[in-house]
Amino acid sequence: MSSVEASVDGPVDVLVEVTDLTVGFGSLRAVDGLSFRLQKGAALGLVGESGSGKSTVASALLGLHRGTGADVGGSVRVAGIDVQEASEADLGRLRGGKAAMVFQDPLSSLDPYYAIGDQIAEVYRVHARVSRRAARARAVDVLDRVGIPDAARRSRSRPHEFSGGMRQRALIAMALACEPELLIADEPTTALDVTVQAQILDLLHTLREETGLGLLLVTHDVGVAAESVDEILVMRNGRAVEHGPVGTVLGAPTEPYTRDLLGAVPRVDARRARSEGSARPLSAASSETSSEASSAAPEVVLEATGLRREFGRGKRAFVAVDDVSLTVHRGETLGIVGESGSGKTTLGRMLVGLLKPTAGEIKPGGGVRPDVQMVFQDPVSSLNPRRSVGESIADPLRARGERDEGRIRGRVRELLERVGLEGAHYDRYPHEFSGGQRQRVGIARALAADPRVIVCDEPVSALDVTTQAQVVALLGELQRELGLALVFVAHDLAVVRQVSDRVAVMRRGRIVEQGPADEVYDSPQDPYTKQLLAAVPALDPEVAAQRRAVRRELATA
Repeated sequence: MSSVEASVDGPVDVLVEVTDLTVGFGSLRAVDGLSFRLQKGAALGLVGESGSGKSTVASALLGLHRGTGADVGGSVRVAGIDVQEASEADLGRLRGGKAAMVFQDPLSSLDPYYAIGDQIAEVYRVHARVSRRAARARAVDVLDRVGIPDAARRSRSRPHEFSGGMRQRALIAMALACEPELLIADEPTTALDVTVQAQILDLLHTLREETGLGLLLVTHDVGVAAESVDEILVMRNGRAVEHGPVGTVLGAPTEPYTRDLLGAVPRVDARRARSEGSARPLSAASSETSSEASSAAPEVVLEATGLRREFGRGKRAFVAVDDVSLTVHRGETLGIVGESGSGKTTLGRMLVGLLKPTAGEIKPGGGVRPDVQMVFQDPVSSLNPRRSVGESIADPLRARGERDEGRIRGRVRELLERVGLEGAHYDRYPHEFSGGQRQRVGIARALAADPRVIVCDEPVSALDVTTQAQVVALLGELQRELGLALVFVAHDLAVVRQVSDRVAVMRRGRIVEQGPADEVYDSPQDPYTKQLLAAVPALDPEVAAQRRAVRRELATA
């Protein structure tokens, strides 16, 4: 009998009980008749694509839809409190006291003007009648508990002085301040690289072991769920598709949708497929991308030698990229991986011409090169919200001197259709598209310049696995048809293996290892590469537990 759905002797064992929950926003039914139970100390993962309703469920557990105009039905009980019927005072005691939430973006959850420790102390004083001194001491204690080094000193730091992983730890510390029975984590590792992600997941596991904390983990990453929970509830269109022990759901799914979801997950231990079809790698065979004889050397379309990039001057100078050399050939994909701060994005921006190297050379050189284009990580910030997507795609055409508006509109319509959208979408604005559709717009804009090379900077990091697979397949199709070379910059090692011919591993501005993708992944030589690969989430819960044990031993060695 499962730990989440098991019958219990009494309500004291049930931490969360959701019965026939519905949440509507006007004509949209975001959650439709969802029911589940979570016992004290257990961990449940809500897994699904963007728009499946999983974050809406998480908000409903804390009554966050109250006053928003949402139509909420059914029953929600958390830590003995009927959320639907609770008074504002009772909800105040629930939020932070009995149950706490950790959000995806810590920067939007932390006040940039106040020290981290002061913010945690303030939360603690809301629920515990203690002095300021005691609250400050509690803040330092929980920061230390979540692994912030020199917690007393760092508690005086502001959010911008913390790395992304440290900010997420600070949010977890804030959630733990009042010793809640339930922690709701909404995509807590989405923006983090694999090693920091592993640290956060290990931290959540340790906290559960030490405190008996119940965990509701909301994620689109099936691997993250496998690392962290006892059971999985797969959601689609607001409904439960499949629900059961994590090993059963991931090892032997019964529903077609669950199988499709798992099939879209890139595997770091799987060699690239080389047959025709959607599973084919991004790179194209030379016979498909070049008219040259197979014995001829592949054409070099981009070459960088001794690249260096510094920011600041004097004693405050920071070297982001240090003596990097690489070549990119027609029709191939070069993957560049590394943690946040490794210099990979700075390198990509230099290859496109958005940043000028402090030293070194890029051939062909000279400014922003139309033959090298970029697809950015966040299409929302790279598209002007006040201009139609058609006008944004048209910019490279106008920059090349095209003045005939009829030809411009016709070419943009062709590009929109080429990336799987509709030509009639020309006059729509970015907010009218989903994340995956906006990324397709970004790809269309890059193609408008007829490039030979496209630098993709974390192009799928913010997308769920099925949308991610669709964008990757689109890039592969375009590459095969147009002979494009791709430089694929990402922190997701599984995606990079899926798409790359060659891989370069970056650390602290330098390339520490590079070579054919399968060689680097199957037989890594540099200790840093081995560390990165060991941190990748495993879909097998038993393997995940083994890796967690190894990481724990290394941390205490």
